Amino acid sequence: MRYALAALLLAMPATAQEAVQPEQTYTVGEAQSAEAQSYMVVAAHPLAAEAGRSVLAEGGTAADAAVAVQLMLNVVEPQSSGLGGGAFALYWDASEGKLTTYDARETAPLAADETYWLGEDGKPIGWRDAVPGGKSVGVPGTPMLMERLMSDHGRMTRPRVARAAINTAEKGFAVSPRMAASIATGAERGLLAFAGTKATFFTEDGAPLAEGAMFKSAELATTLRTFAAKGASPFYTGELASNIVATTTGSPVNAGIMTADDFSQYEVKMRHPVCHDYRGYEVCGMGPPSSGALTVGQILGMLSSFDMAALGNSPEAWRRYVEASRLAYADRGLYMADSDFVKMPEGLLDPAYLADRADLISGDAASEVKPGEPPWKEGALLSPDRDKERPGTTHFVIHDSYGDVISMTSTIETGWGSRLMANGYLLNNELTDFSRAPEKDGKPIANRVQGGKRPRSSMAPTIVFKDGQPVIAVGSPGGSRIIAYVATTLIALIDWGLPPADAVSMGHVTASGGRADLEEGTAAADLAANIEAYGLEARVRNLNSGLSLMLIGADGLQGAADPRREGAALGE
Repeated sequence: MRYALAALLLAMPATAQEAVQPEQTYTVGEAQSAEAQSYMVVAAHPLAAEAGRSVLAEGGTAADAAVAVQLMLNVVEPQSSGLGGGAFALYWDASEGKLTTYDARETAPLAADETYWLGEDGKPIGWRDAVPGGKSVGVPGTPMLMERLMSDHGRMTRPRVARAAINTAEKGFAVSPRMAASIATGAERGLLAFAGTKATFFTEDGAPLAEGAMFKSAELATTLRTFAAKGASPFYTGELASNIVATTTGSPVNAGIMTADDFSQYEVKMRHPVCHDYRGYEVCGMGPPSSGALTVGQILGMLSSFDMAALGNSPEAWRRYVEASRLAYADRGLYMADSDFVKMPEGLLDPAYLADRADLISGDAASEVKPGEPPWKEGALLSPDRDKERPGTTHFVIHDSYGDVISMTSTIETGWGSRLMANGYLLNNELTDFSRAPEKDGKPIANRVQGGKRPRSSMAPTIVFKDGQPVIAVGSPGGSRIIAYVATTLIALIDWGLPPADAVSMGHVTASGGRADLEEGTAAADLAANIEAYGLEARVRNLNSGLSLMLIGADGLQGAADPRREGAALGE
């Protein structure tokens, strides 16, 4: 069953967190997929995919198309990402033969400290209480990332790449089923309590916008025109930044402490890619503050000790995966955070360390899971962080006619972010991705709040290489479960040889601590009895991913969009 990926590789030239209730229920059906020869976009909404495809058709690069896609997603999928949030991006420049990773994660206000999420009683406030309002908002990184991508790799002008999003915001579009369901659910999560979201996403009598209703936003269109004309500068030192400061500090609940200095000092950071071997492929992703590549790498590294291809898509194979996932998440909780603030073990992906961890995996009974002791020059006494980020994110992958590839995950954290709006777009609630407790049992938590720090993320944009050339680009939304969605998709492709559409449609299994979550309505749910006999709690539930996947080879491109959402794959 390895024909899909193998055919592409053989043709390649030799030189070339506990989630809140989901936004809506769904039935996993057939993935939207496509094949192309020159360029392709896989994104979470057809209008976004078309905006990117149009740019590529006119000779734009993957960077140009990424900006067109992100701006359109802010219009048609505002609850998931946009100018008020942040992102991680991997960019492969074919002409230079170089992979660059961009960290546009949001930052905490410089004045924030470890007591940021403590209540008057000195105890951490609950997550649901922390989300709404200005205190959960971090300095957005997406506007600066878009400008940086085009500066480094673009060929088009900002007015051209912003054109489709501006036109759609001005003229309107029909509200999709997913957006309508999200608005209805958002009404139960406090959207009506905030003037901006109430006026934008509800009718005058307070009813949520229904499927098929025309949605438009003159304010957002004006903001998009500002980006097209002036780039990111107004978002950090101009009126747009001032509007966010005023909105967050003047929030009717959880007023923030953000200042103009927090915006003027923000920067997109270039990080070293985190790469590791799996079955002869080089799997590359984003380093800290993302835990995505490290944790995916640990899972795959442990599974390297087992013949997953021979086991096939079987209960035994899933047991091995579940154990590897539990062990990897244990290390994630203890060690991983923004490496500009926290020293992390050098040996989290050390092959010998992962082989030792794999020895803990038994096919007969669940192991006692606790963090390991990877090679580390400087030990540190830390306490684990068990907080989990929520799913309110998007992902897209793009390949252009020049051979450049981008894999980008973008977010405002949970669906609808902080519920606050400024300049026509929603503001993130990323600061709730920090541990709300600064320490436990007298030991500091790595992912605690600190001024200027970036909260840990599970976002895992990934590009996989073979013989130095990109062959897979993948990623997903899904909060702390993103890691599982990406890792299992790579297993499906590399070990089980599934075609892209089957890989993104496969039932999900996620596991950490003493529990495995199995996706309802799929074959994964049938594993429940087996998992429980193994000694773990098995919970069958709605697991709403949003995978975007592309296979790349000399014979062409194969793309697939997750059927759980409304994405599309388009190309020529």
